[in-house]
Amino acid sequence: MNALVDRLATRLQHAESARQSIEPIAAEIGEGNIAIAYAVQSEVTRRGIAGGRRLVGRKIGLTSKAVQQQLGVDQPDYGALFADMEVPTGEAIATARLIQPRVEAEIALVLERDLAGEDVTLGELMRSTAYAVAALEVVDSRIRDWKISILDTVADNGSSARYVLGASPRRLTDVDLEACGMTMTRNGAIVSVGCGSACLGHPLRAALWLARAMARAGQPLRSGDVVLTGALGPVSPVSADEVYEARISGFGPVSVTFT
Repeated sequence: MNALVDRLATRLQHAESARQSIEPIAAEIGEGNIAIAYAVQSEVTRRGIAGGRRLVGRKIGLTSKAVQQQLGVDQPDYGALFADMEVPTGEAIATARLIQPRVEAEIALVLERDLAGEDVTLGELMRSTAYAVAALEVVDSRIRDWKISILDTVADNGSSARYVLGASPRRLTDVDLEACGMTMTRNGAIVSVGCGSACLGHPLRAALWLARAMARAGQPLRSGDVVLTGALGPVSPVSADEVYEARISGFGPVSVTFT
């Protein structure tokens, strides 16, 4: 198993560095072997940290029931966020550094306390959250043509690539994360609409799932971690010379330019 994990981790790392997609790897992992897929992700993360990258949080994926049904799963997945993945709002991302990027609007949480228990409660999660911000996540599969199964995307770090945080933080008491509306535009034209309840019913429900899952995995969420809670609406493919902006009610806007 270790040889398989090492081989697949190396293949995914090479795909990202070379910016060349690879064929799906699910068949090599084996049907239903989600633990091996996470082991591949963990090995890629370990190598990143050993190489000097700094882990700053986690992302949650597959928070849409429709996408879960499409991939044949009944729960979300997660991936690692590194400091070098963050792009300041209003700045640019070079598409040449990615493979087949897509963008989605989300709500991000930033923690101010550790969440170490496998039985962490919603109350503890809310008390441990410093603030929430509007965010954009740029996903980018290393698997050719996005032909992914749950095993492919888990091993591939949740298909993560970059993220952008808005600069207007809000306390949880000042916003309604469930009812908030979202509009995302591309060069001023609307390409995605949604709301907080599209994210597993409530973004905090997604974050609670993550907190418990990471505690079970022995990698609990820590103070200062960024948590991307999942898409509020449809994802949009990205091309160069496009500006994306998301507006989520109760928050300031967040934007990024692709060059």
